[in-house]
Amino acid sequence: MSEAPHGAPIKTPAQLIAAVIAGFAVPIIIIILLAVYVDNSTRTGAGTDSLSEADVASRIHPLAQVEIRDANAPRVYKSGEEVYKAVCSACHASGAAGAPKFTNTADWAPRLAQGFDTLLHTALAGKGAMPPRGGTSPDDYSDFEIARAVAYMANNSGGSFPEPAQPAAGAAAASGAAAASGPAAADAGAAQQAAAAVAALASVPQAAAPAAAAAGGADAAQAGKALYQAVCQACHAAGVLNAPKFGDKEAWAPRLKESMDTVYNYALHGKGAMPPKGGSNASDADVKAAVDYMVSAVK
Repeated sequence: MSEAPHGAPIKTPAQLIAAVIAGFAVPIIIIILLAVYVDNSTRTGAGTDSLSEADVASRIHPLAQVEIRDANAPRVYKSGEEVYKAVCSACHASGAAGAPKFTNTADWAPRLAQGFDTLLHTALAGKGAMPPRGGTSPDDYSDFEIARAVAYMANNSGGSFPEPAQPAAGAAAASGAAAASGPAAADAGAAQQAAAAVAALASVPQAAAPAAAAAGGADAAQAGKALYQAVCQACHAAGVLNAPKFGDKEAWAPRLKESMDTVYNYALHGKGAMPPKGGSNASDADVKAAVDYMVSAVK
């Protein structure tokens, strides 16, 4: 019994050519399809996210930057809401570290009872866990902007304080504002006094501050008198720039309704137009002695 002969699959030259072409074309098509598939998929290796443009820019970002401002340009004050959101909300939004929570009337009620001046002084000088000015500097936010933030928080938490008055553009404007409140002759004198007081504060020598301390064995009263004569009388002698006039009981009466610690704090940390320690470098003890000296003149 014989087996049937096997036939070759390629019997014609055309079939041979087709087989050869298919042998080259099919692998090439498969390779191309694989390459397209691989190229269309996104792959990231370990650590490649740290090489993104945003991450690289954050790593090489300079620690400090120089911001040039035009000293003659009019200052644009921020609103109370802007200051609150930028600074105060860090603690007051959640009531962290014992801070009265924003809009919580129960937290704010005992604070509001103390009055706006006390609230502002607390914000400027700091209290408890809160640093002075919320951890900012006068270059960041002025006293007026801090006052706006205090009024904004208080009024949204049960208070009804008026919007703080915007300060004048400069000493000349302040003098002009003082001059606008009386007769022409008195106005000119008030303006001159205000200008003189501002100049006196600006020109207080750094060595004059410890003058009271240099009194050696002199008692506290003599030290206070010496500091008053060297620094404080620039404003308090004539009562300019809203300073309570030396010896004027009516001018001092509202101040003395508060505790002496509060009065001391005003002198040490400044209030309104008065800079901290009157612009001097006197010790805390001598500043308190000067306050006692002025207070004793109205008792």
